[in-house]
Amino acid sequence: MGKYFGTDGFRGEANVKLTVDHAFKVGRYVGWYYGRNHKAKIVIGKDTRRSSYMFEYALVAGLTASGADAYLLHVTTTPSVSYAVRTEDFDCGIMISASHNPFYDNGIKLLNGNGQKIEAEVETRIEAYLDGLIEDLPFATKEDIGRTVDFASGRNRYIGHLISIPNCDFKGMKVGLDCANGSSSAIAKSVFDALQAKTYVINNNPNGTNINTNCGSTHIEVLQKYVVDNGLDIGFAYDGDADRCIAVDHKGNVVDGDKIMYVCGKYLKEQGRLKDNTVVTTVMSNLGLYKSLEREGMRYEQTAVGDKYVAENMMENDYGLGGEQSGHIIFSRYAATGDGILTSLMIMEACVEKKTTLCDLAKEMKVYPQLLRNVRVADKKTARENKKVNEIVEKVAKELSSDGRILVRESGTEPLIRIMVEAGTDEICHEKVNRVIEVMEAEGLIVD
Repeated sequence: MGKYFGTDGFRGEANVKLTVDHAFKVGRYVGWYYGRNHKAKIVIGKDTRRSSYMFEYALVAGLTASGADAYLLHVTTTPSVSYAVRTEDFDCGIMISASHNPFYDNGIKLLNGNGQKIEAEVETRIEAYLDGLIEDLPFATKEDIGRTVDFASGRNRYIGHLISIPNCDFKGMKVGLDCANGSSSAIAKSVFDALQAKTYVINNNPNGTNINTNCGSTHIEVLQKYVVDNGLDIGFAYDGDADRCIAVDHKGNVVDGDKIMYVCGKYLKEQGRLKDNTVVTTVMSNLGLYKSLEREGMRYEQTAVGDKYVAENMMENDYGLGGEQSGHIIFSRYAATGDGILTSLMIMEACVEKKTTLCDLAKEMKVYPQLLRNVRVADKKTARENKKVNEIVEKVAKELSSDGRILVRESGTEPLIRIMVEAGTDEICHEKVNRVIEVMEAEGLIVD
C-alpha cells in the first residue's frame, strides 16, 4: 500500500487527512493521465456524506482543468459507478465515499476502465504528483477545457440492470432493507419494488451526518430487531456506499459474507453456473466455510485480505463467485466489484427458487468459534519474523491440526500484529491466542 492509497482508495477525515486540495490534485492528474491521447471521459458518483459534495466539486474542477469531461451520477453506489465505467465507455470512474466509516471521514476510490479498482502503478503516480515529485501539469485552455455533464440516466440504467438479473420475481416476500442512510437509499427500494416484493425500508433518510450512525451492516442488531418485530421473511443491511451486504433471516439470525458465499455457491453449483465449482475467499474466512464447501464438492481459493485481491484472482481465473466475511461479495457474471444490492438479489433468488428460507439454507454451514486479537508492536516486521514467535505459531498449528487453524499477520495500516485462531470451542481459541501473546511479551515485542 502507498502513502495515501490503501486497499480501498484514499481515505481519511475530511479536510484533515483527505483535503479538498488533495481532491483537486487527484482530479488534475487523472484528467491529464487519461487524456494524453484523447478527450478523457470520467464518471463520478458520491455517497450521502456532507463532505461528498465538496469533494465532488473539487474533483470536477481538477478534471475539467486538465481537459477531461466529468459525468456526474450524483448520489449513487460504488457498484453503479463500476457498472457505468464498464458499459458506457468511460476511461475511469471515481467514487467519493468512506464506505462504513463515520460521516466525518471520506474517501476517493478510483476504478479503471474494467470497473475494477485502479492499478497500483497509477496510484503510485498520483501519490508522486500529490507530493510534488512530478512537474506541474499543463492547464487546458479555450475549447480544450473539459465540461461537466449530468449523468443521472446512468444510475437509472444500473437500476434496470439489477432488476433484470434474478430469474424470478419476489412476489409476496416481505423484505426489510437497512440502507445505512447512505447510497442505497436512492436505489434499493425501487429495485425490490419492481420485483414485486413487499419492501420495508429503514434508515433511508440521509441528512449528511447520519450515514452509518447506529444503522447498516456495521450495526446489524437494528435490522435483526426490525425483521423479527415486523414478521418479515428476510432482511438486508448495506454499508455507506452499498458495496457490501449482511443478511438477516426471519428468525433474526445474522448471515455474514461467509454464509452468503456458501448459500449462493451451493445454489449456483446446483444450477451449473459456478465456474469450476470454485469460490474465492480471503484468508480470514471461517474454517466452517471451507469444510462446508468441501462437503458439497466445491473448491476454494484464498487471497490476502481485501476484496481487491479477491477480484484480481477471479479475473485471472474467470471464477464467478468470491468475497469476504464482511459482506463484500462479487458475482463476476454481473459485476466487477462487490455489490450489496446484487448480493441481496442473488440470495433472494436462491430462497425463492429452492422454495425455502434463508435460515434453512444457511444453517447447513457450521461456524467455528473464532478469536481475533490485535497486538500493538514496536515493529511489525521484527515481530512477525521473531524466531520464538514463529515456533509457537507452528506448535499451535500442529495442535489444532484439521480441527482449527491459526493465522498471524501484519496490519496493513497500523502498527499491529493480528492473531486469529479458529477452533472447536471459545476456550481453545483463547488459550491458543494467549500462548502466542505471552511469547511476544516475553520477547519484548509488545508496546502499550
